[in-house]
Amino acid sequence: MPDAAPLASRSAAIIGGGPAGLMAAEVLAAAGVRVEVFDAMPSVGRKFLLAGVGGMNITHSEEREPFLSRYGERAGTLEPLIDAFDSRALRSWIHGLGIDTFVGTSGRVFPTDMKAAPLLRAWLKRLRDTGVVLHTRHRWRGWDADGAVLVDGPEGQRRVNADVLVLALGGGSWQRLGSDGAWVPLLQQRGVDIAPLQPANCGFEVEGWSDFFRDKFAGSPVKPVAISLDDKAPRQGEFVVTAGGIEGSLIYALSAALRERINASGSATLYLDLLPGRSPEQVAKAIAQPRGSKSVANHLRGRLGLDGVRAGLLRELSNAEDYADPARLAATIKALPLRVVRPRPLDEAISSAGGVRFEALDEHLMLNAVPGVFCAGEMLDWEAPTGGYLLTACFACGRAAGLGALRWLQGARD
Repeated sequence: MPDAAPLASRSAAIIGGGPAGLMAAEVLAAAGVRVEVFDAMPSVGRKFLLAGVGGMNITHSEEREPFLSRYGERAGTLEPLIDAFDSRALRSWIHGLGIDTFVGTSGRVFPTDMKAAPLLRAWLKRLRDTGVVLHTRHRWRGWDADGAVLVDGPEGQRRVNADVLVLALGGGSWQRLGSDGAWVPLLQQRGVDIAPLQPANCGFEVEGWSDFFRDKFAGSPVKPVAISLDDKAPRQGEFVVTAGGIEGSLIYALSAALRERINASGSATLYLDLLPGRSPEQVAKAIAQPRGSKSVANHLRGRLGLDGVRAGLLRELSNAEDYADPARLAATIKALPLRVVRPRPLDEAISSAGGVRFEALDEHLMLNAVPGVFCAGEMLDWEAPTGGYLLTACFACGRAAGLGALRWLQGARD
């Protein structure tokens, strides 16, 4: 650890210009450290901006316990980081940039104009005003033999001699925006333990829709619907039928469990409740009513309002025996099995699971194998559903890494 010295004489390099990297830069620059940010893309915050298309969901207003539970197995690890910069603190920070926020009916938090660009512009202005220097089109290539950071830029390779390094390189999804996972072998060469990158918040493939169903319903939203997996309580919402499977918010919420089940068993079976607003008894009673000369499809449409893509799913995923027995048909409507066999490719996923294991880091997010190097954001081994949880943790990790780097520069000792 370096000796204590005036922070104005200290320098920090941040690799990655997403929310985690920029937050680390803000923490360090506010303390007087000279900060340079390097990003491989032509501009910073590209994935952040794309996430804001259709409405910038910045965080969620849930209470602490259910909020933390969204991080699954890593909830306990992320707890102190998020407690130190939770959704309320994040909203206050946004307000400090002159951007107001509001809570939507779902509990999600948005900027009042629903856009990411004004927030990013205000943030970048503040960073530049505190002396942060941003370098775009600069890709990190590791270290040279003397320990200097190597960065490839428009004018060739550059050696960066910084007192501390913060890596915030993203995961492995949406490569066109810079999160390509190219950092994995660079850290593995230094002895850093990394969990394999896998798709998270992603769609899933089925073994194959029939041509008729695919041609008629690909792109159709399925709503209202509820989905259950194993013995967990059903989740209600909506998803979208794709040419090869399913995707959408309800599927993303279950993606971690589905992916792990597929990894373990080769497939996973979801159960669709096509009529979540009706009890099994109500469905059975309606089906048992005489249908006269009506077809079963028309009977279900008239008695239960079951039509369109939901009726198509019932026909696609059930069999003639189900339709021949009213009680069996009612049970199938309330628990229609849908088997998925693989997630969509990592590059199509909204986010990724895996990354630098927390066991490879100290409590300040510094790499045990490479002192003076800190990691933050989606490149760490955690995952969360959409709904503001991803961004909240990225901001919180970036702040924690910045504080850890600042502590290192100050020469603090336990």
